Amino acid sequence: MINKLFLPVIIGFAFLTLSNTPGEDHKILKIGKKAPLPDRKMKDVSGKEMSLHDLKKEEGLLVVFSCNTCPFVVGGSDFPGWEKEYNNIYEKCKELNIGMVLINSNEAKRNGDDSMDKMIAHAKKQNYKMPYVVDKDHVLADAFGAKTTPHVFLFDGNMQLVYTGSIDNSWDKKRTSDASYLENTLFEIKGGKKISTATSSPRGCSIKRIKK
Repeated sequence: MINKLFLPVIIGFAFLTLSNTPGEDHKILKIGKKAPLPDRKMKDVSGKEMSLHDLKKEEGLLVVFSCNTCPFVVGGSDFPGWEKEYNNIYEKCKELNIGMVLINSNEAKRNGDDSMDKMIAHAKKQNYKMPYVVDKDHVLADAFGAKTTPHVFLFDGNMQLVYTGSIDNSWDKKRTSDASYLENTLFEIKGGKKISTATSSPRGCSIKRIKK
């Protein structure tokens, strides 16, 4: 029998690491599908309003659902966090003429850790080179079927999905080799090659949706 003192810790750990959260039945966008709601305007930390269509470049767009506090984003005692790679990823996308945006869909924390003021401060502290926008009422996250922070979606020049999932497999302590899913896909796009891994499991903290 599980000791009641440890039950909250177990529950918290499961909530943090699972890619699918009970009650979130939004289907992840399928490979080959067009980006949903491309003209929906979202407010950036700069104060400007912008849409996916505005952010797209000639060769495509990388969408990363992110936040201010998740250990899988910002790092923690046993994981460095993927946020440290954001600017490097942005530079690779820029070289390939692909746009990049971070989207905060944590509506349930909008009056706290994921408020616009906190987003502005976080973006400044981390020296984000890419836009960081608010997805009000997690409408875009629902349309994408985004599950975690982070959860990445890479679209080609026609805004068709070519890759979705994790940035890499560094979260997996049992891995026998490193797999840089997103970076490999970007190199394959550059070389005009077939995408070798189009999907992987999204890992991180669940997107904090509001109950309706």
